[in-house]
Amino acid sequence: MAAHNLLNALKANKTAFGAWLTVPGVFHARTIAQSSPHLSWIVVDCEHGLVPLVPGAAECIAAIESSKPTGAPSTIVRIPGTGVTGSTSWQIKNALDAGARGVLVPMVSTAEKAKEIVSDSKFPPAGRRGFGNPFTHGTWGITASEYINSSNDSILVMVQIETKEGVDNLHEIARVEGIDTLFIGPYDLSICLGYPPPSPDPHPEVEKVIQKILKESHAAHKKCAIYCSSGEQSARRAAEGFDMINVTSDMGAMSEGIAKHISAAMGQ
Repeated sequence: MAAHNLLNALKANKTAFGAWLTVPGVFHARTIAQSSPHLSWIVVDCEHGLVPLVPGAAECIAAIESSKPTGAPSTIVRIPGTGVTGSTSWQIKNALDAGARGVLVPMVSTAEKAKEIVSDSKFPPAGRRGFGNPFTHGTWGITASEYINSSNDSILVMVQIETKEGVDNLHEIARVEGIDTLFIGPYDLSICLGYPPPSPDPHPEVEKVIQKILKESHAAHKKCAIYCSSGEQSARRAAEGFDMINVTSDMGAMSEGIAKHISAAMGQ
C-alpha cells in the first residue's frame, strides 16, 4: 500500500491539518510540502488557483510526493468544474491519472451529482473510471496492478457543500455511498446564503449552517472538512470536531510572513 498520510489520519480519527496550493511550479510545491512535519495534506487548487489541470497538477503532485523519503503530505486536487454546471467526469479522470490521493469537487448540490462523482472516481465494478495512464502508479510508488487493486479503497472522494441547494439536499448527499468527506467552503456558502463572506469568521447565521453540516456528516459516518485561514481559527474548528482542516494557503502565508518580518524590521 502506498503512503497516504491523510487517509491514515482520518482512519485513526485524528485531526488532519493541511494547506492550499494556488501557484504552479515544482519547487514551489516541494517547499510547501516540506514546510511542516505536521502537514497531512495539500490541496492543489485547479478551480480558483493558477494551477492548470494538465500538466500542472501532475507536476505539483510529483514534487509533493517526492518531497520526503517517507510521510509526504497526501495530495488532493480540486478540479475546475463544479457540481452545478457541466461535466466533471473528464476532470476527475485527469486529476486521478495525475496521481492525486483524492479529488475535491466544488459546489455539489444533489445526491445524483455526488453519485456520479463516486462512479467517476472508482474502477469497475464500483464505478466507471478507465485505466491506461502510464505514470499514475509510479507517482504512488507501486505497480500498475497494485494501483488498480488498491485505489478504490485509497482514493478519497470529497464534495464541497457551499450552495443553498447543497444545504437543502445535505441529508441525501451525506448518505451517498462512496463519498468520504463533506468539505465546507465558508466563502461561497456565505455568499450563496445571502450573507457577506467571513471576515475572518462567518456570519452567525452561516455558522449555524456550518454546525448543521458537521453534525449531518458525522451522523452519516462521513468526515467533515472546512477551509480556515489561520492557525487560531483552525484550532477552534479542531476543538469543535472537524476532521480535516485547511490552515493556510501558499499566497496567504507568504504575504503574511513578509509583512510580519517587514513590520518587525521597522520596529512596529
